[in-house]
Amino acid sequence: MTTTTLTAGALAGLLPVGVECAEAFGPPPAGTLFGAEAAHVEGRSPRRQRQFTAARVLAREALAGLGRAPGPLLPGRGGAPRWPGGVVGSITHCEGYTACAAAGADRHASLGVDAEPQEPLPQGVLQLSATAAERRRLSRLPNGPVPWDRLLFSAKEATYKAFYPLTETWTGLASISVTLHPDGRFTARHPLHPLPRTGRWTAHRGILVTTLALPPDTSGYEWARPTRRR
Repeated sequence: MTTTTLTAGALAGLLPVGVECAEAFGPPPAGTLFGAEAAHVEGRSPRRQRQFTAARVLAREALAGLGRAPGPLLPGRGGAPRWPGGVVGSITHCEGYTACAAAGADRHASLGVDAEPQEPLPQGVLQLSATAAERRRLSRLPNGPVPWDRLLFSAKEATYKAFYPLTETWTGLASISVTLHPDGRFTARHPLHPLPRTGRWTAHRGILVTTLALPPDTSGYEWARPTRRR
C-alpha cells in the first residue's frame, strides 16, 4: 500500500522546523492534474506521467501544510518546479519513492531534496561525478549497508537542487564538493558560493534520502554568480 504523510518517514526528520514534507513509498500515488499540468505531460510515456502526477499530488499536500491553495505546478528553467510566490521547494523521485518538501521563502532561501535506491552506483558514474579526493574519502568510511558512492551522488544532487534557484547556472556534480559523515550529515560547498553548508541524509526502507536547506541569508549569492568578461 502506498503511504503518504506530512510528519513521518524518511524526509521530515531531515529538514528544519517550518518545512512541510510529503512522501510516498511504493507505487507513485495517483491523482488529478490541473489542465496546464496535464497538457505539459501529454504524449509523454506512461511512466513519466505517473511520476509527474505523483510529485504534484505530494506537492499539494506540502503546500496545504503551509496554508497555500492548490494550483498548477509547472517546470521552469532547468526543469525545476515554478513554486508559488513566497514558497521554495524541491521534488524528488526514484523507483519506489516520491517526495516533496516546501517552505516559506521568508524562512529558507532554498531547499534541495534527492532520493536514490540504496544500491551502489552503476560502473563509471562515480568517476564522472566525484573528484579523486572525494573518492579517497569514501574509501575511509566504515563498511556497512550504506553504499557511500550512491549517497555521495545523492548529496551532490540535493546540493545542486538547493543552489540552482539562486544561481540559475548549471553546475557539474564533480565541481560540487561534498564530504559525507557517518552520523547522518554531509558538508557541501558549491563552486559559486563556497561557504560550507551542512545537509542531512538517511537510509530508510531501501531508499537513500539527502536534503539541504539554505537559510535566508541570500547576501553573497549575487556576487557568487559568474560575470562576463569583455
